[in-house]
Amino acid sequence: MDLPIAFEEEMISLLGEEDYRKYTDCFDESRHYGLRVNTAKISVEEFLKIAPWPLRPVPWIHNGFYYDGEKVQPAKHPYYFAGLYYLQEPSAMTPADRLPVEPGDRVLDVCAAPGGKATELGAKLQGTGVLAANDLSSSRAKGLLKNLELFGIGNVLVLSEEPGKLVPYFREYFDKILIDAPCSGEGMFRKDRKMVRAWEEHGPEFFSKIQRSIVTQAAQMLRPGGMLLYSTCTFSPLENERTVEYLLEQYPEFEICEMEGYEGFSEGMPEVAEKRDENLKKTVRIFPHRMEGEGHFIALLRKGDGVPSHYALGKGKTGKIPEELDAFLKGVDRPFDLSRIEIRGEKVYYMPEGVPDLKGVRFLRTGLLLGELKKKRFEPSQALAMNLKKEEYRYTLDLPASDERVIRYLKGETLDVEDLAGPKEKGWYLVCVDGYPLGFGKLGNQTLKNKYLPGWRWMSL
Repeated sequence: MDLPIAFEEEMISLLGEEDYRKYTDCFDESRHYGLRVNTAKISVEEFLKIAPWPLRPVPWIHNGFYYDGEKVQPAKHPYYFAGLYYLQEPSAMTPADRLPVEPGDRVLDVCAAPGGKATELGAKLQGTGVLAANDLSSSRAKGLLKNLELFGIGNVLVLSEEPGKLVPYFREYFDKILIDAPCSGEGMFRKDRKMVRAWEEHGPEFFSKIQRSIVTQAAQMLRPGGMLLYSTCTFSPLENERTVEYLLEQYPEFEICEMEGYEGFSEGMPEVAEKRDENLKKTVRIFPHRMEGEGHFIALLRKGDGVPSHYALGKGKTGKIPEELDAFLKGVDRPFDLSRIEIRGEKVYYMPEGVPDLKGVRFLRTGLLLGELKKKRFEPSQALAMNLKKEEYRYTLDLPASDERVIRYLKGETLDVEDLAGPKEKGWYLVCVDGYPLGFGKLGNQTLKNKYLPGWRWMSL
C-alpha cells in the first residue's frame, strides 16, 4: 500500500525503521471486528449464555469481544434490535471504558456521533445522572439519537452545536467529559484505505486547530475535580501529545492521570512535545501491530480541585398529568417524579434531573420521549419500549429468537398471537425477544397491530 511520504517519515521517527516495517506488515492482516455488550440491559455473563456465535474477549475491555465478521452478521440478529450490544472496532472501545463514569454523574460526549462511546457512557450511568451527547452535524446526530434510544438510554440530551456555543449553558456543570476529537485518521489507514486520501486533503495541521479549540471549550464545562478524557484515532504528535500540552498551557489546573493499563498499550511520547513533560508518558498510544485493534491515542486528565460554581438549575412543575397518561403509567412498575414530566404539544418527555434551561440551543432530544397524547389516548414511544425492562410492564408478549414472528414484527407486520396463553386483555403490549424488549404493539382479538417504529424496521436496513 502506498502511504504519503510525509506520513511515512513521521512514523519512522516515532517507531524506528524496524518497528515501522512491522507496522506496514500488519496492513496485510485481516481487520478486527468487535462487539460491546450493553451492560445496562444484560450482564456479560448472561449475554455469553445466549450469544448466537463464537466470541473471543477483547482483553483490555471487560464487556468487549471479537467476532468473525467474515462469517456472521450480528447486525442482522434480533438481539441487535433489542439493543443488547453495539458493533465497534476494539480499540475504539477504549476511551469510554477508561473514563471512570459513575452512576449519578453529569457526563458530556462532545463529538458523540455515531454513538459508540456515548452508548457505553450511558450504560455506565445505569439510568441516573445525565448524558449530554453532542455532534455538530445534525444528520449525524440523528443516527446518534437512534443508537442511544436503541440502547435504552433515557437520561439524555442529544444536542447539535459547536462546542463553544454550549459553554454559557454548561459552565463547570459536568463531572466527566469525553472528547473523541475529529482527527486526520492515521490510525484507521489499515482498516479503511480511503482515509489516506482524506489525510492528503486535510492532515494534522488542519485538525490540530479544531482539536485545540474543542479541548479549551470543554475545559470550561468541567467542574473542579472533574475528569476529561481526550482521544483520537491518529498517530500524529501534533494532534496527540502536543494538543494535551496545549490544554495544560491554557489551563494549568489540569493534570494528566494514570489509566488502567494493558500489556499491548504503548506509553505517550514526551520527546515529541515541545516541553517534553514526562507526565505525557501516562497517556496511551495504541499501535495496530502491537495489539489486535486499530490505532488510537488516549489521555485522561483531572481538573484541579476547587469550589464548584453554583449552578442555576431549572425546576420542574409539579402538577396533574392527563388522565390517559396517568392510566398508562399505572401499568409501568417504576416510580415517576411528576415534576420531571414535560408536555410539549402532543409529546410527553421524562427529563433528567438538574438540566439547565436550554433555550437557544439546537437539540434533537431532551429526556426520554414517553409517547404522544392523541385525542384522549396515549401512544407510548419506541424509545420508552427500549428503556423498559420486561418485568416493569404489565402486558408483554415474549417470543424466542427462533420464532419467525420476531422477524415479522421487526418488519412491521401484524401478528397472530392466538396461540400464546398470556394475551387476553386488549391494549398496549411490550413485544420482547427472549425477555428483552423490541417495541410495542396493540392487541385486539388475539391479533397484534404492529407499532414498531417505521424507520427502524428490518426492511429499512
